[in-house]
Amino acid sequence: MTMIEAIRDAHMLAMESDDSVVVFGEDVGFFGGVFRCTQGLQSRFGPTRCFDTPVNEAAIVGAAIGMAANGMRPCVEIQFADYMYPAYDQIVSEAARLRYRSAGDFTAPLTIRMPVGGGIFGGQTHSQSPEALFTQVAGLKTVIPSNPYDAKGLLLSAIEDDDPVIFLEPKRLYNGPFDGHHDRPVTPWSAHELSDVPSEYYTIPLGSAAIRRAGSAVTVLTYGTMVYVALAAVAECAIDAEVIDLRSLVPLDLETIIKSVEKTGRCVVVHEATLTSGFGAELCALVQKHCFYALEAPIERVTGYDTPYPHAQEWTYFPSPERIGLALQQTMAG
Repeated sequence: MTMIEAIRDAHMLAMESDDSVVVFGEDVGFFGGVFRCTQGLQSRFGPTRCFDTPVNEAAIVGAAIGMAANGMRPCVEIQFADYMYPAYDQIVSEAARLRYRSAGDFTAPLTIRMPVGGGIFGGQTHSQSPEALFTQVAGLKTVIPSNPYDAKGLLLSAIEDDDPVIFLEPKRLYNGPFDGHHDRPVTPWSAHELSDVPSEYYTIPLGSAAIRRAGSAVTVLTYGTMVYVALAAVAECAIDAEVIDLRSLVPLDLETIIKSVEKTGRCVVVHEATLTSGFGAELCALVQKHCFYALEAPIERVTGYDTPYPHAQEWTYFPSPERIGLALQQTMAG
């Protein structure tokens, strides 16, 4: 399966197994979503369980919160993560706080899906990576799969969860593999990319990272599209790096991170979002706190730049294997 097919399959299985699961958003019903992740759901389950909404993100999320508080499990799509800002107040002030403000009388078991990141020449309003805006909000869980197998298992876990989950989908990975270079033909999915997706229902626990490449010289912490860029960089540098795909940012698999950095003594953090206040800063702080005496060199970060996401210069902004390779060499020399 592609990631699109895996996400669609997860929706299908969730709706079949639980009548309280509903799917809605802009164009997700008849049209099947702008990326076709919900194609066929309306014809199979009817327009009361998979339906289109007005172009009103605040209303989409607000309605989902009301449904969730009353026993349903809505899974809504924000067409691009860049469009979520009108709904941010609903997400932060209502969904994230419902359990706390009601002393546990109400929960908000809803999943909010959003395509994130660049790599498709979407320009500044279709390419943002706003994960840090969610990870710092108490009460939200934030998940970013990097392959079809994880996308299906993590989405089913998100829908089952009794708290709100922000489910971010790297659009560069929607339709197939990515070898880390924008100007090279893609290669078939290799073993670490896990495209062989079972047809049955399965879940992957939120808060569990995956080691995509074992190594002993340096730890690379990353997620989403950057997993493949990091793997390409490691291969080209011929450095024995351990590449960890975080998969879930909140909750975070801190145990796997600590174990790896204590083994390697070095750490490079990679993400596509902007440098300043990006989630990488939190990762650096955690590694510094928990692995201080094991570190043999300063922690390096490779990220997007502190600018709007460009269109004409997208691949200059996009962290490249060359930029990651330079960071790997610097930390090995430290």
